[in-house]
Amino acid sequence: MAEWLYEAGIGENRAALIDGGRIVEMALERDDDPGPRLGAVLPGRLTRKADASGRGLVTLAGGAAVQLTPVPAWLTEGSAVTVEITREPIPEGAELKPARAKIAAADAMLGPGPDLLTRIGCSGVPVRQLGRSDSLDAYGWSDAVEEAASGLVATSDLLLRISPTPAMTLIDVDGAGSAVELGVAGARAAGQAIRRFGIAGSIGIDLPTMTAKADRQAAAAALDAVLPQPFERTAVNGFGFLQIVRRRERPSVIDRIAADPIGAAALELIRRATRASGHGVLTLHAHPRVIAPIAARVDWLDALARRAGASVALREESTLAISAGHASRATP
Repeated sequence: MAEWLYEAGIGENRAALIDGGRIVEMALERDDDPGPRLGAVLPGRLTRKADASGRGLVTLAGGAAVQLTPVPAWLTEGSAVTVEITREPIPEGAELKPARAKIAAADAMLGPGPDLLTRIGCSGVPVRQLGRSDSLDAYGWSDAVEEAASGLVATSDLLLRISPTPAMTLIDVDGAGSAVELGVAGARAAGQAIRRFGIAGSIGIDLPTMTAKADRQAAAAALDAVLPQPFERTAVNGFGFLQIVRRRERPSVIDRIAADPIGAAALELIRRATRASGHGVLTLHAHPRVIAPIAARVDWLDALARRAGASVALREESTLAISAGHASRATP
């Protein structure tokens, strides 16, 4: 039976949908996420009418700017408005695409929008909150995070290369075996990765060239079987290319890690540190670039010390890879 596992972490909350003993969906929520959440209903003022793209600009009470679409013809610049957030801010390289909004319904109540725990609680799937003795790693969380960070998803017979671009996310399928076998297996693996990491927007999947229409249809059917609706897709063309469009409402796991790989590595190290076995001082070993953001957050260190029941030490080790940080405990 499927269930959501939820972990209230230090600096970051995490959720994983487990089905058949593996992670089929994962989600992150950080304490420093920029901008408003999806579904938030907030007051603001129209500071720019629609431009050539058809989007206006609303400045919220806290000073953040969101794009408004559509912009009612009767609305004038400077007017007070209440908007509902329809897309959260999306990191795209070094840039941050602003949140989008629409005019809120007249009876909408002001509020910040559902957090991660509330959101999964409304999914209709049971939710289990993890205690100190439980770990997402039992279901492959660390491996999934490494896949999202590298963009490489490997199985025994194929490799996916996931490459976000400003226009679309591209997924290249490579591997051994016949074109038909690889096409079907690759489409299935790509659909599973799209769901697992929450990839949305325009997505292109480059499968092997399959000359027979029935073979291309089999590959498309394999994707349809693992990727829940709603989405739209093309047929697999003669060159093995398939395009998918999913509504993009919030950043994917890949978006989040790509925008701040050092911060992501720091939060993953803290996650592992909360479950380090042993007694005595808790020492975090990591590359200096990973140690730096942890050292700058006294609140993270204080929370980690409380959970560990011991003092926390930081040890810079420049020979470690960014993702290779680890924690140890030893009696002083």
